[in-house]
Amino acid sequence: MMHKLLFKYGVRLRNPSLYDYLSFLKKSDSWSHKRLIAYQTKKCKEFLEFAYKYSSFYKTTFDDLNFKPSEFKDLEQMKLLPTISKTALIRYNSSIHSDYPFKKVFPALTSGTTGESLEFLKNEEWDSSNRAAMFRGYSWYGVHPADKNGYLWGYNIDPKQALRIKWLDRLQNRFRIFSYNTKEIEYFAKNLKGAGYLHGYSSMIYEVAKLVNRSGLKIDHKLKMIKGTSEMIFDAYQEEVTKAFGLKILSEYGSAESGVIAFECPEGNMHIAMENVIVEEEDGEILVTNLLSKSFPIIRYRLGDMIELADKDFKCSCGRAHPVILNIKGRVGVKIIGKSQEFPGRMIYNVIKNLSIEHGIILNYQARQHMKGVVDLYIEQNEENSEGILEKELKKYFKDEIDFNIFYGKNLHNMEEKLNDFITTIG
Repeated sequence: MMHKLLFKYGVRLRNPSLYDYLSFLKKSDSWSHKRLIAYQTKKCKEFLEFAYKYSSFYKTTFDDLNFKPSEFKDLEQMKLLPTISKTALIRYNSSIHSDYPFKKVFPALTSGTTGESLEFLKNEEWDSSNRAAMFRGYSWYGVHPADKNGYLWGYNIDPKQALRIKWLDRLQNRFRIFSYNTKEIEYFAKNLKGAGYLHGYSSMIYEVAKLVNRSGLKIDHKLKMIKGTSEMIFDAYQEEVTKAFGLKILSEYGSAESGVIAFECPEGNMHIAMENVIVEEEDGEILVTNLLSKSFPIIRYRLGDMIELADKDFKCSCGRAHPVILNIKGRVGVKIIGKSQEFPGRMIYNVIKNLSIEHGIILNYQARQHMKGVVDLYIEQNEENSEGILEKELKKYFKDEIDFNIFYGKNLHNMEEKLNDFITTIG
């Protein structure tokens, strides 16, 4: 009870509009698709008019195109606008920022895992609506954000910062692991008693689940939700995590600059938060417009992911009419360099995925390329699990263009950062 009171007090200070947004999102959760589209169109028009009035970058862009936000009537008109990359957001940062006098803004910073770190200001309504979308997802599982929760973010934390972080965690009814040794894992597992949910990097959740299972720990818990974020969730993770905690990892998809894009429902489908974002798919690549990003307008942003959207007539058995992202296939622009041709970086992921679907062989992997035509492929499982089928599948996809050095039974994670499935040092 005390933690919920502290949570409400914290929300009142930082995110005064959060509860209003959350209340609205819970109502719109049951809207028809037609009603959602009408709302999205109305909000998009208001947002484009705001960007035109207060962002010098977008005023110039719209004027150059003779695009008039006041005449916006249909979401198809978004295709008249250019897309924007992270590089452009960084290059034109100052002019993209709006000059509207917001009462409250928060400094934000992307992780820079793609090599470029972006700094921007986030208005309170943007921050609150993003949290509200996340908390609506929590409500699908009967979870309150102030419930006791375990947090696996993965970084080894400087001892000088650990005390401060522990204090902040306590205020949020949160606990985490500061180093990945057996003693810490056991303490973390015991601390799950009374926790409502577990969240963090999916690869970290998986690694902890493995240690729990190997040690034979019996965890007395009543977890309602395990949420993975910031990374892909591989099929091999689910069996281990379910064995350790009794639940599979569900997906929350988004980024610091785009906000929460989609949240997985109890039926296993990732529903797009239409009230906050417009998602387009162009040649397999996701484009995101954040309708609340008034301090730093995000319009048709190339997030850098390849996705697969469900058909427009797809109906989820959960009853929600929000569109569904079926699959996040990997990063755009990452290439595997063959002897005479190039392949998309996600091609290896496709091979591994097909092994699971067609042969029931589930593998965790990391691929590394440091030389043209040669890829080192590290597999966590032992060789007998693939029975040579992996080699045959790779040959089918890549022919003789790539020589694969396959190493089985390898530890893939250093427990300090995100797990990247493909690392390359050549252009």
